[in-house]
Amino acid sequence: MNFNFLSPVSDLVLAHNELLASQALGRKLRIHSTQNGIPDLEDVNIAILGVLENRNDVNYIGEEFQLNEIRKSLYALYPGSWNTTIADLGNINRGESVEDTYFAVKEAITILIKKNIIPVILGGSQDLTYANYRAYDALIPMVNIVNVDSKFDLGDSAKPIKNNSFVGKIILDEPYNLFNYATIGYQTYFNSQEEIDLMDKLYFESYRLGQVSKDITIVEPVLRDANIVSIDLNSVRASELSLNQKYSPNGLDGKEICAIARYAGISNKVSSFGIYEYKPSKDDEITSMLISQMIWYFIEGVNFRVKDDDFSDEKNYQKFITLVDDQELVFYKSIKTGRWWIEIPFLSEINNKLKRHTLLPCMHQDYLDACKNKIPNRWYKAFQKNCI
Repeated sequence: MNFNFLSPVSDLVLAHNELLASQALGRKLRIHSTQNGIPDLEDVNIAILGVLENRNDVNYIGEEFQLNEIRKSLYALYPGSWNTTIADLGNINRGESVEDTYFAVKEAITILIKKNIIPVILGGSQDLTYANYRAYDALIPMVNIVNVDSKFDLGDSAKPIKNNSFVGKIILDEPYNLFNYATIGYQTYFNSQEEIDLMDKLYFESYRLGQVSKDITIVEPVLRDANIVSIDLNSVRASELSLNQKYSPNGLDGKEICAIARYAGISNKVSSFGIYEYKPSKDDEITSMLISQMIWYFIEGVNFRVKDDDFSDEKNYQKFITLVDDQELVFYKSIKTGRWWIEIPFLSEINNKLKRHTLLPCMHQDYLDACKNKIPNRWYKAFQKNCI
């Protein structure tokens, strides 16, 4: 297994780790060190992967950064009652070009996912999500991405890729593997009306900050259906972060961003999870601790994953059928977890790529709305994408 492009965790962090209590998370990780090399990945479930690349940040001024403070904070936390094995593989350093870094990120993620290991990526600028997405080219036919962000990051695909325009490249670059793109926590005043209209035109999903803050549970179904979850720290409000990280007075608070991370972990489909736009500063403790807690909650979620989406046995689910405007809507409820799905009519037998999307995660409220003759928004958008 070729991980030659990985650099080990800093000796400074490892020395700090040795001072921690034996029950601390850092004492239970398999860590890539200078002394011991890359750890054995046998039976590893989650791998932490730092990426020291931020040259495509639109505000890049030549500074480099490290992830040592995040690791110190994470290692000092205590694990829950977990049965997962976690490795810290160290960092992918900057390549000679950004494209070299992308290639290394793509290769590392592909290798890990093929081994059924979930990479937790720490960046760096959020355009690294593009490299994460391209890792799936040889893995699955269609990909769902959830971006937790104050902006859509669509941008102009004709221009060079940047951290605020990488989604345009994902949509238009071959091979075309994107099925759904959803943004959680967007703030309208940070997005042009043209971008908002384009999101609607492409039948992508978007959840405004106010919606999410009012009821955090509305994002669970879209996270349950995601393969890639990418979090931009600029989605978090300034009061929750260190001085250099502050972006907007409005945003998700610490509890909300951790809840989203836990929903991502619980999802049976999420196979890569990234936190981006980290900007360390001298008063870094708050941001590094928040990121550490986000990772902690993601791992907690992975430990509580339940295989509840097998609908081949009628003993596992209840089926409900409603009629909305002459359209028959079929819902499924897992007896094991109480989570809901809705069936998407299969319009084109030719497009086999969409077969796994015939069941769409939803909420109980969607069923109640359907009973009142209201078509669920997620169903409508997925149905329209099937029509294209």
